[in-house]
Amino acid sequence: MAFKESNMLALGTKAPDFSLPDTISGKTVSFSDIQSNKATVVMFLCNHCPYVIHVNPEIVTLTQDYQPQGVNFVGISSNDVERYPADSPEKMKVLAEEVGYTFPYLYDESQEVAKQYDAACTPDFYLFDGEGRLAYRGRLDESRPKNDKPLTGADLRTALDAILNGLPITDKQYPSGGCGIKWKE
Repeated sequence: MAFKESNMLALGTKAPDFSLPDTISGKTVSFSDIQSNKATVVMFLCNHCPYVIHVNPEIVTLTQDYQPQGVNFVGISSNDVERYPADSPEKMKVLAEEVGYTFPYLYDESQEVAKQYDAACTPDFYLFDGEGRLAYRGRLDESRPKNDKPLTGADLRTALDAILNGLPITDKQYPSGGCGIKWKE
């Protein structure tokens, strides 16, 4: 898998709305359905990417730590399932249950949502404030498969803590990195 970094959508951007099927509940979910008045994290994920597999334990821990504080999370997979059947909606549901996702895991079949967010890779993280404005985008932390750096969620946790405490978030933000989104041909 070729390594790809985030495109780094402009800070302050209003969260693009979406209406996508949740592979876990079977319901259609929009951004307004999951938007929190404190903070909302949108994550572009997929089942087969080794970078996502690597961070899944921290994603689960992070959501367990921050959901009780009023932060909402959503995962979105936008990969072409014709070429990557491991990322199919049926398999997304199985993975979400196995890993322990406690948030909607949405399927972006048209890939339009990924394009609206300027998502480039999996994983890719977007943190919106209570007004739905982009406050942080980029990496979870500096850990990558085989780089021997601990998985801590430090970058996203620091941004979340700042938002929850009414503090500014640094503009020095690092892109996420992982597998490129598998665009339809």
